[in-house]
Amino acid sequence: MTDLESAGLAELRLAGGAQGFNWLPVFVADEQGLFEKHGVRIAYKRMGSVEKATAAVLEGEADLAITPPEGAVVDFVKGGELRIVAANAVRLPMSLVARPDIKSLAELRGKKVGTSSLTEGTAIYTQIMLAAEGLHYPGDYEFALAGIHTRRWEALQSGEIDCAPQPAPWNFLAEDKGYNLLGEVCLAIPEIVFTAIIGKASWLSVNQDVVIRFLKALMAAHMITNDPANQAITLPIFQRITTPDSASLAQRGLDYMLGMGMWPEGLAVPARALKTTIDLMVRANLLDGSKRGAAEGVFDMRFLENAA
Repeated sequence: MTDLESAGLAELRLAGGAQGFNWLPVFVADEQGLFEKHGVRIAYKRMGSVEKATAAVLEGEADLAITPPEGAVVDFVKGGELRIVAANAVRLPMSLVARPDIKSLAELRGKKVGTSSLTEGTAIYTQIMLAAEGLHYPGDYEFALAGIHTRRWEALQSGEIDCAPQPAPWNFLAEDKGYNLLGEVCLAIPEIVFTAIIGKASWLSVNQDVVIRFLKALMAAHMITNDPANQAITLPIFQRITTPDSASLAQRGLDYMLGMGMWPEGLAVPARALKTTIDLMVRANLLDGSKRGAAEGVFDMRFLENAA
């Protein structure tokens, strides 16, 4: 008998790209003992990119992933096994950050924009924001695969890229250092499935009980995270995973995210948010418009309903 079995715990392999700011409720659940309370122990798998997190689930290297949902949507409409079981974040807490000499979105013509992916998340948001300014991809600017937000910040400082979407509090850090915030992503895209909990249908069907226990623990953690009265719990964790050397930046970033309602109550996947995700994929030529309606079937709501 393994230690996990003797403790009555089921191991769940949970993948993510950076496992950063949007994972705050996960780490709250872990440190408050909520996963163990519900009979689950998390094995964290930090993959380094959102595509690799999606692929880890598809290939059986991970059981679930918290990652942008576009990869799961594409797989689903092709007849694949990936499904969304819950939402992790439904707001986009980030700004387009540019070098100090770039003052407007229009000045990004011919420039290099850093992103973590060409097919998920940041690339889509950037295309939508720049299209509103008459700049279109490809042609008017280029994307550079600069990696997750911490690596994009390094690339901005080294001059490898001219601009990048950066989440809080790194947007505020950049602003304090003289970089320009050209626009707020959440104003252009108010509600979206920013990151989702995805799984593989065949694994989900066999492990329903583990999934439901995991979701129950995370629901409780979202309640703790969303209550400003609990910042004695949440702020130290948020600072550790964002800006360890600056409590003030961490406070600013956490307040920014809580103020916009980033973490959904009950891990809900709002119909409007899912529709926005799919619509933006169509606009970014990542999904055929004829598949728009079918794509909504990627959300398997049974797990959330049972967890609630």
